[in-house]
Amino acid sequence: MRAITIPTPGGPEVLTWAEVPDPVPATGEVLLEVVASAVNRADLLQRQGHYAPPAGASPYPGLECVGLVDGAPMCALLSGGGYAERVAVPEDHLLPVPAGVALDEAAGLPEVACTVWSNVVRGARLTAGETLLVHGGSSGIGTFAIQLGKALGARVITTARKAKHEALLALGADHVIDYSTEDFATLTQALGGADVILDIMGASYLDRNVAALASNGRIAVIGTQGGRRTELDFGKLMAKRGTISATTLRARPAAEKTEIIAGVRETVWPLIEAGRIRPVIDRRIPMAQAAEAHRLVEANAHTGKVLLVNPS
Repeated sequence: MRAITIPTPGGPEVLTWAEVPDPVPATGEVLLEVVASAVNRADLLQRQGHYAPPAGASPYPGLECVGLVDGAPMCALLSGGGYAERVAVPEDHLLPVPAGVALDEAAGLPEVACTVWSNVVRGARLTAGETLLVHGGSSGIGTFAIQLGKALGARVITTARKAKHEALLALGADHVIDYSTEDFATLTQALGGADVILDIMGASYLDRNVAALASNGRIAVIGTQGGRRTELDFGKLMAKRGTISATTLRARPAAEKTEIIAGVRETVWPLIEAGRIRPVIDRRIPMAQAAEAHRLVEANAHTGKVLLVNPS
């Protein structure tokens, strides 16, 4: 088969469409013929040499995909290997393609749905009537989190550059803040504060995230685009009785992923099939041209998901 390989860490140009051995499913795994995968920030980090696959995972990038298992359309949460023509998947890490969703579009659902649900719902316990602040609202994670928050009855504030505000308001965001020109902490507090913050930035946003919290607020950190190290004023956090959690999805034990996937199928998939959440697809790019997709995502020149599509 063919797959996108990373012969040496570096820029998008190192991504190589090459012949590689077919995957051999282990006990409890099935072989999925990949129709499409989707680009995630973790893929960019792996390409740069900063985010190695977990032990035993495929060496190729790609944390989600959609395709056929014995002719049945299924999408999958992966530890790696989605940028390929075939991938071996634990059977309990599969999800059916939701009714009403085009086959290739389902490639952009598993990673974002599992990440957002496990952090915002399972971890931070967002409930109806609360306020959710989503950073990076135009990303795949952001566009999904906005919709899930609204579907759960929350008020949603998000951050994005001005050019993307109209699209995010159309997705259901109640307020959009231009992080490049406005102070999101001050504006969020003016709106009553955030009960839950979904953060992709890490260090550079920590102090302002604490300032933006409502009493008993919860910060869920899922990325460190703004750095990994900073100082925390515990006094400010304690005064708000706030909590901070920080997680990744890829390295979780298989059994934890199975539980998350089951929760997503039970609670999120019905919302997608009812049309209350939809995958937001920026564009489709041939799998062999993955370098172009990485350049787009690095430049933040997209809204929603960039898909990598195999030839029919």
